[in-house]
Amino acid sequence: MNKTDLVNEVAAIVSNTKEAKAVVDCIFTSMTAALKNGDEVKLAGFGTFKVKERKARTGRNPKTGEEIKIDKSKAAKFSAAKALKDALSE
Repeated sequence: MNKTDLVNEVAAIVSNTKEAKAVVDCIFTSMTAALKNGDEVKLAGFGTFKVKERKARTGRNPKTGEEIKIDKSKAAKFSAAKALKDALSE
């Protein structure tokens, strides 16, 4: 499923694609803002999104084998809720 598919699913409920796109965009924008502020996004029965910091490290260019420095970074991490895990196991 991609963003367009999600908008179409929401549009089936609200009967308007324009409103559905606005709703989906608002959700993604709000989640992104919360994660940028260092907050967790907890969706009951679905899971939790949180920011994880990655340390700086040394890596290798796979093409040349040359060592390269990889700067520290932040990444979003998702942990599935028990209800989601159980639903996927059925």
